[in-house]
Amino acid sequence: MPRGRSSARLRGGPGRAGAAPGMSQGLPAAGSVLHRSVSAPGNQARPQSPEDDDRKVRRREKNRVAAQRSRKKQTQKADKLHEEYECLEQENTVLRREIGKLTEELKHLSEALKEHEKVCPLLLCPLNFVPLPRPDPVAGCLPR
Repeated sequence: MPRGRSSARLRGGPGRAGAAPGMSQGLPAAGSVLHRSVSAPGNQARPQSPEDDDRKVRRREKNRVAAQRSRKKQTQKADKLHEEYECLEQENTVLRREIGKLTEELKHLSEALKEHEKVCPLLLCPLNFVPLPRPDPVAGCLPR
């Protein structure tokens, strides 16, 4: 931060980092350069003391560590989501295979039933009711 700016900026006061340029009180419009202290017009800028420099260094270090923690947390979250995605993809593949096997079994059993109905003595008996046409069992069970 250039010398001569208000100490309010160091404390997170008006015009703190992250705010839109020129949107906080006491700051010039975007694009202009500030050469004097914002706190009181006409005051001369005082040189920063070693304590101010130490405070600035500590704040920057603290911010750097916080940013590292944030990036690490974000990476861990992305890794966890990727692992979950991989597991769901594997589960999806297994389920699709099972659907295919069950569909084939359904077709086989439906064909066996049709063949059996041709020779079934219970269905051929004249005392039984007239057989009603049944809907295709395979078509009703298949996924759409």
